[in-house]
Amino acid sequence: MSYEETAAVADAVLREADVQGRETARYTPLTGGTYNTVVRIALDRDRDWVLKIPPRTAAGLAYERALLSGEITFYRSAATAPPAGIVPRVVFSETDAAAGAGPFLIMTACPGTPWHEVADSLEEGERPRLREELGRVVAGLHAVTGPGFGYPGQPLGPLTSTWREAFTAMTDAVLDDAERYAARLPRPTAEIRDVLAGASGVLDEVTRPALVHFDLWQGNLLLAGPPGAHRLSGVVDGERMFWGDSAADFVSLALFENIENDKDFLTGYASAGGTAVFDDSLRLRLALYRTYLYLIMLVEVEPRQSAAADRAWTWRHVGPQLLSALEDVESGSRGGDR
Repeated sequence: MSYEETAAVADAVLREADVQGRETARYTPLTGGTYNTVVRIALDRDRDWVLKIPPRTAAGLAYERALLSGEITFYRSAATAPPAGIVPRVVFSETDAAAGAGPFLIMTACPGTPWHEVADSLEEGERPRLREELGRVVAGLHAVTGPGFGYPGQPLGPLTSTWREAFTAMTDAVLDDAERYAARLPRPTAEIRDVLAGASGVLDEVTRPALVHFDLWQGNLLLAGPPGAHRLSGVVDGERMFWGDSAADFVSLALFENIENDKDFLTGYASAGGTAVFDDSLRLRLALYRTYLYLIMLVEVEPRQSAAADRAWTWRHVGPQLLSALEDVESGSRGGDR
């Protein structure tokens, strides 16, 4: 959208929500996301909001059909997790596509700058301290329990009573998407389905549906404060959340790396009650979650019609990671009676 189009849509949303003082609202389009239209709304000193508007097109991955509902669920569910104010507060929301202004979410703006934008300027000792702080925050999020397993917006069907059933539906859906969009994968979808099915028994060891963000890379973590004294000030973009195995968050927290090597994060996670015992079961489950995330990354470039350079980067960096994850699933499955 152009700025004028974005401002017009934002103004329509404020009218739909009957926001007082909207006549003097100032709009600033925000970039960095790859799915929603995002606008910063400044009304007055006490009302600094962010508006999200999902795309009107039906093209996308199956699980993306109810992302807005997922993000609303994430913020409302995480509101009770410490520390207070670490996630945005939902101000207004509408999920009905037939509503006057269409679906939208208005939430409070968290202070700070995305972590990856200031990572190179952090002073010595800051990163370990911040990773430990992040561990405590994530443990608090993981302590929240959901009503069942799966995506809250139910784009793939109702919440289930077992994690195996929910995760199987999730991986089946993205592989169906791969076939529908003729996405480029390093192994045939039929082979990938067989590999995942052979390891699915390990998922029965997960019995509590925890709150999982599943997109905790540095771009969705905000830092605030002066040089040398940065603090974690926001966890945002919870749209890809689901109720499932808390360990699934370890994949994006250590994208293309091994969370076992992040001792600072794990120290903070354990100090706040998080549990992570890196045995054969957890390592196999992590290989399954890596597989799922890398499948999403490889397939989503098709409905998004990503530029050739972006496709090349994804294939070059994510393709080998998917192969490695599948090999880990296969070796982990052979290591025990799954």
